[in-house]
Amino acid sequence: MGHWWYRNIIEPGKLPMLLALISFVMSFLVTRVITRMIRAGRGPFKNVTPGGLHIHHVVPGVILVIIGGFGAIGSARHSFGAALSAVIFGLGAGLVLDEFALILHLDDVYWSEQGRKSVEIVVVTAAVVALVLGGFVPFGVNDLSPEERQSRGLVVMNAAGNFCLALIALWKGKARTALFGVVIPFVALVGAIRLARPGSPYAKRFYVNRPRARAKAGLRAFHHDRRWTRRRRRFEDFIGGTPDPRPVSLEKPPEPESPPTQRD
Repeated sequence: MGHWWYRNIIEPGKLPMLLALISFVMSFLVTRVITRMIRAGRGPFKNVTPGGLHIHHVVPGVILVIIGGFGAIGSARHSFGAALSAVIFGLGAGLVLDEFALILHLDDVYWSEQGRKSVEIVVVTAAVVALVLGGFVPFGVNDLSPEERQSRGLVVMNAAGNFCLALIALWKGKARTALFGVVIPFVALVGAIRLARPGSPYAKRFYVNRPRARAKAGLRAFHHDRRWTRRRRRFEDFIGGTPDPRPVSLEKPPEPESPPTQRD
């Protein structure tokens, strides 16, 4: 373990990246706990609203990312400044990606269905960084043996192949499969070879003149959603909190206009 630690973390200078990953995950988890306490009206925490303006935590997150990023650039590779800058950067990145959905939609969707994208992007980011830290990517590792170079090269090729398959899965309307398929083997492959979801760009391009494939894709999507949606939501609710229910409109829908009658 000590040999692996030195070869893959200390020697390549990946200790700041490890500190950034730890602070990133801790920042996200602590932020979620605090926001859920604020939402429930518990504890001493309150929303920051100077002058009635709600300051989202993405704002201090961006500031910390800038400070940590420039600090890391100006620090020596193995210095204390680099480690401190990495921690600051990780804290800021956790705050920013916790509100990734807000940046994507340019709307306060933190406690909505769209807000679940923030949880997904945080999980994928942490998994990718952990993959690099695990020593599977040979960047910065000196004196690799032929066996190590071959094994790590195969891992890099596998990651590149997963990325291409993930793009195909995304084309077929399977965003979550594509996200997790980048880092988890065979997930993207399954998403790439199975039928596309109805309404996806792939389905609109290739299922227009194939009614049987279109009907089969719709039936498969229905069974898949019925089987996995509830379980996925329980997991996402456990991490990110239960979203607010969709508001129900009490207004009567406008009556359709009657066609004009022709006069004699």
